[in-house]
Amino acid sequence: MARSIGVMAAEHVAVGAVEDNRLTGPLCVFPKEPDRKAEVLHSMPAHEIAFSIVETIESARQGEAVDAIGVGFPGIIRDGIVEESPNLQQVKGFDLAAALTAALRQRGVSAPVVVFNDADVTAAGIAATSGRLDRPIRVWTLGNGIGFGRYPWSEGVWEGGHCVVTLDPKEHFCGCGGKGHLEGIMGHRAMRLRFLDMEPEEVFANAKAGDPRCEAFVKMWHRALAAATASSIHMSGPGEFFVTGLNARFIDLGLLNRYLHEMVKMTPLQGSYFEVVATSDDVGVIGAAVNAERFARASA
Repeated sequence: MARSIGVMAAEHVAVGAVEDNRLTGPLCVFPKEPDRKAEVLHSMPAHEIAFSIVETIESARQGEAVDAIGVGFPGIIRDGIVEESPNLQQVKGFDLAAALTAALRQRGVSAPVVVFNDADVTAAGIAATSGRLDRPIRVWTLGNGIGFGRYPWSEGVWEGGHCVVTLDPKEHFCGCGGKGHLEGIMGHRAMRLRFLDMEPEEVFANAKAGDPRCEAFVKMWHRALAAATASSIHMSGPGEFFVTGLNARFIDLGLLNRYLHEMVKMTPLQGSYFEVVATSDDVGVIGAAVNAERFARASA
């Protein structure tokens, strides 16, 4: 039975050993202190992030041989290189796969290292933990940024969070600097910039209380996600769309589905549905390992 290592490195680093799509033990996490986990990677240079990942892999591996190592990381990832990562700008251009491979070989680990976008490993993790490995799924991850993940993994950019959902030139809150982007409306950072007098939680609470400004924004927030999803449907067809992440708690499924129905009218493209799911480091770690195993088999 294949034994792989999965890594989820977004705001912090979580690593686990995986067999048969299940963790074989507890996760190893960097940093260990709970109060330091939030966005710890944002202040670390690229080589220190790589070192932290290697050290955490070694803790999870416990000296055992592994067949493949998968890493989930935010940004545009191609051939192991982080070509762009708007929320971790210090790693732009960094060959993360090469750095990890070299460091691990010095420690006697020769397993292939494959780096994927973090939303893609979340999609694979949801597929693996919900018995959906036999079908394609798409996932929106709602956090500081907005991720769009696909399973099965395929080569591509898939930066769905940067879909253009409005032509209003005043919509400029996206972390990449682009105008009209989904992330510029839905991203946690973007919401804080838009409402300097309120936290996102307060915005949604005030909308429920009848504040007109907040009500208008919450409708736009849902309409933006419906628009990006409709674009995916019109390009790739209908299917299952999962929504997860910190801010999935704000989703009103009735409102979201109504807006989507307004935007997708061709009969063959109807029938998609949303499901809000809670995910954790476990899901991302399993998904990273699953993707790495599939990639290794395909490359053999």
